[in-house]
Amino acid sequence: MTDLTRLESETYQKPRNQWWDVWDQFKTHKGALIGAGFFILVLLFVFLGPLFWTLDAQYIDIRARSQGPSLAHPMGTDQLGRDTLARIMVGGQTSLLVGLTAMLLALIVGTLVGVLAGYFKRLDGILMRLTDLFLALPLLPLLLVIIMLFRDTLRAQFGPEKGIFILIVFVIGITSWMQTARIVRGDVLALKEREFVLAARSIGTPPYRMITRHVLPNVLSPIMVSATLGIANAIITESALSFLGLGFPSDFPTWGRLLFDGTDWLQRNPERVIWPGLAISLTVLSVNYIGDGLRDALDPRIRGR
Repeated sequence: MTDLTRLESETYQKPRNQWWDVWDQFKTHKGALIGAGFFILVLLFVFLGPLFWTLDAQYIDIRARSQGPSLAHPMGTDQLGRDTLARIMVGGQTSLLVGLTAMLLALIVGTLVGVLAGYFKRLDGILMRLTDLFLALPLLPLLLVIIMLFRDTLRAQFGPEKGIFILIVFVIGITSWMQTARIVRGDVLALKEREFVLAARSIGTPPYRMITRHVLPNVLSPIMVSATLGIANAIITESALSFLGLGFPSDFPTWGRLLFDGTDWLQRNPERVIWPGLAISLTVLSVNYIGDGLRDALDPRIRGR
């Protein structure tokens, strides 16, 4: 009996965690790996870089104004002598925080609308028509109108920087949830007819527990993919608003604001446009590659091939 028990323990293998399968599939996507590595480097650069490069991004040195790259200023200086490298770091912190926070807001709203529309048939028509209405709106003019209406009020209430941060995050988040809602709704409609959901419903499981226990865990895949793509969309939108002069104050650097400020000096100091432009482009590209890799890794039809 002891030998039989030992033999069974040797032949029995603990079930493999599904997330290891996801990681194995993600590793096969070279672009996603490179994108993830680059995005981690960007995060380290903008958040830990100021600990090593201690020049103040707001320090004005008229004697060093409009200089090109040098040992003292590797990315040059602006028209007031402020160090571009330090401003790229500080601007990256703001741009990435806007992207992450706006993505979370859009994800929460989109997931809530998608789950409610997909699970409760009586809410489906109303919520989907609301989604279609938001999709039909011209987003850029809408963003401009909202910012012009509420900018001064929020500045007076929370301060110039914090007020604009709240406004831009809210505006981007509230106009970016529609795609997530439609994707989540489609998955929830399919899950409602699965055997485990029907079995849970047959034993009297209440709707809120059905959603939190059975539905939400099974729609994490599209939600995670939407999250990565939402970061890229939020960074681009914030950069566009700052480039149009409707974002943060002129003395508060973001990548979009640095790009806007550098356009007047394009012929004399082209690097002032190149550095923030590269930061925006490469960060968005890396996030998009991560999203492609997650989409393939989380798809059970592809995983394991």
